[in-house]
Amino acid sequence: MVDIAKAFGWNYVSTLADEGDYGVKGIGAFRERSTDAGICVAQSLTILRDDADSRIEQLVLELLKNERAKVVVMFANEDNAKRVLKALLTVNTTSELTFLASDSWGAKIHPVKGQETAAEGAVTLLPKRHVIKEFDEYFTNLTVDNNNRNPWFSEFWQETFNCSLTNKSRTKQCSGNEFIGMKGAAYNQEGLVQFVIDSVYALAHALHNLLAEECTIPFSNCTTNAIRSGEEVLKYIRNVSFQGVGGDLVGFNEEGDSFGKYDIFQYQQISKGVYKYVHIGDWIDRLRLKNSRIKWKKENAPYSVCSEACPSGFARLEKGLKCCWGCFQCAFNQYLADEYTCKDCPEGSKPSRNQSICSPLPVLSLEWRSFWMLLPVAFTSIGAVLTILVIAVFIRYNETPVIMASGRELCYVLLIGILMAYGTSVMMLVRPTVILCTLRRLGLGVSLCLIYAAMLTKTNRIYRIFNNGIKAMVKRPSYTSPRSQIVICFGIVSVQIVGGITWLGFEKPDTMFVLQNQEYLVLKCRASQTAIIVSLTYNIVLIIICTVYGVKTRKIPQNFNEAKCIAFTMYSTCIVWLAFIPIYFGASGGDFKIEVTSLCMCVSISATVALVCIFAPKVYIVLLQPHKNIRQGASTSLKNNHPTLSRIISEQAESLGTFPFQNGGVYTHPNQTTQTTHTTINDVFGDDVDLDDLSSDDATGDDKSRTKLNPPMEADI
Repeated sequence: MVDIAKAFGWNYVSTLADEGDYGVKGIGAFRERSTDAGICVAQSLTILRDDADSRIEQLVLELLKNERAKVVVMFANEDNAKRVLKALLTVNTTSELTFLASDSWGAKIHPVKGQETAAEGAVTLLPKRHVIKEFDEYFTNLTVDNNNRNPWFSEFWQETFNCSLTNKSRTKQCSGNEFIGMKGAAYNQEGLVQFVIDSVYALAHALHNLLAEECTIPFSNCTTNAIRSGEEVLKYIRNVSFQGVGGDLVGFNEEGDSFGKYDIFQYQQISKGVYKYVHIGDWIDRLRLKNSRIKWKKENAPYSVCSEACPSGFARLEKGLKCCWGCFQCAFNQYLADEYTCKDCPEGSKPSRNQSICSPLPVLSLEWRSFWMLLPVAFTSIGAVLTILVIAVFIRYNETPVIMASGRELCYVLLIGILMAYGTSVMMLVRPTVILCTLRRLGLGVSLCLIYAAMLTKTNRIYRIFNNGIKAMVKRPSYTSPRSQIVICFGIVSVQIVGGITWLGFEKPDTMFVLQNQEYLVLKCRASQTAIIVSLTYNIVLIIICTVYGVKTRKIPQNFNEAKCIAFTMYSTCIVWLAFIPIYFGASGGDFKIEVTSLCMCVSISATVALVCIFAPKVYIVLLQPHKNIRQGASTSLKNNHPTLSRIISEQAESLGTFPFQNGGVYTHPNQTTQTTHTTINDVFGDDVDLDDLSSDDATGDDKSRTKLNPPMEADI
């Protein structure tokens, strides 16, 4: 019965049983096995021996109250089964309940006669049996004359033929011509005949085995004690095994039950008003159903379930009974470990669509054919090629006035920083490795630091020279020589290098997977956000200071307009970085393509701005206007283009009268009659200072007899 309930999906049923051993023990056995099978009993009701019909109706109403338990498992005799079906007709609910009845109902006509509509669809059991022809031959030949040994046979005879064997009854007298099986007294072999015969044989085999252990055959001479306890005999009964009268093996299991073999019937309406039991399967060690023969009152099988199955991704929450539960949804990052438990997916994985398993998250990286890769790579490649061309031009025209006037040493440092910035940009786009992460850490900070340290050194030197006024003509400002400038520049860069190496020591480079949008993983370099901010902050400080110097030197003479180019570079750089910060941090934790590409483009644009603004004018003159790449006297240019400096010299001269220069010349006021001495800018700033150190684009000269490459600037004094 448990297997039948499972086969039809009935996991929530009610039970109805007779009072007494048959009903109570039958329901007890069902409950015991149903628990292991996942079937719950909604309610268990009992029919008492003296229950009236009204009491039966109350039991039926109790069964109907539970709207989810539509199936009733019944262990009741045929009379009580008939009363239950009659009560269903009385309350006019013949289609609400379906019965799963024991062999006491079996395939009998008596329980269903007159209650066919209420019984329709009931599934019943009957022990599998064979018709014993020998018994039919014996039984049909019995009469009251040849069966005197059975005291109840006369009563059976009178009831069967509705006649009387005595004159006391008012019914008709039996004629003596009656026989079993005649018209009006149909005969069908009782289903338990086979089992009664097998039971007698089982006891006989048990007694035979008992005597065989204590006596020898023949047993007529056996002197063993004839009185035996029931427990002793039962032990032998449970150990018997023989072929029964129907050809089946007869034996018992450890619990004393015989091997179950059942036929399964369903009471069906064959046609209008015609009902019969239809064989729909059997049970021999396991259930076998003939689904094509099954027919229900409605189109589908009765639905007797306490709780619906939880949807995909939902776990069960029991409500007292194993078959009754609520459903709660697993979290978005959890999978259903079992029907009751949600568990978090391991790191780097996500639940499947139905949250039944966890599958590894896809690892995304920039593809070479994507827009996010092609744009920065193309931009960076063009910038790197242009930088290499500029370096080549500087090397080829290294001794020309414009190149010399550019502060060659710092220009080479600046170009190296620009080239490193382009290289770092490319490394940001490639799939990270430990080596690339190391180079990224150092390259990002150092490359930008080289650029802005070189420009800061340039602007600081120009500012100090022109801010000193006439003092600069008398005494050269400190640390303005090319060697000093290189030392200052690399001193600034060394702070970034030391910081980067220290960072590597405290936090070793490594890669890590970062969860993005709960949908995929991105392979990134493991790096402390604090260290990155400190590194970039140092470069931002350099940009701010350089911008301040650019503003202060914006009005110097036209001949020294490199400061204006640096100032414009810093303005543009500030704009780029101000735009980058919200884009980068806005995309952080979101779309990794925007995050990576924005940082790459910011570094590349910063390098490109420096390349174009600082070196484009110089390369333009060197390659396209070579006639300007010559030396000229500087006196006219100095007077015309720097009237402020000329005025300062005149005012100071009036108060100073005469004063000596470092080369032995003497300065006097122009109005005085004195000897004019030609003094070069080298006399003012020292022999190792070139005009190119003052960043003059238009420095020219016609004194071709000088062996020094420093162009002279004559002062009419």
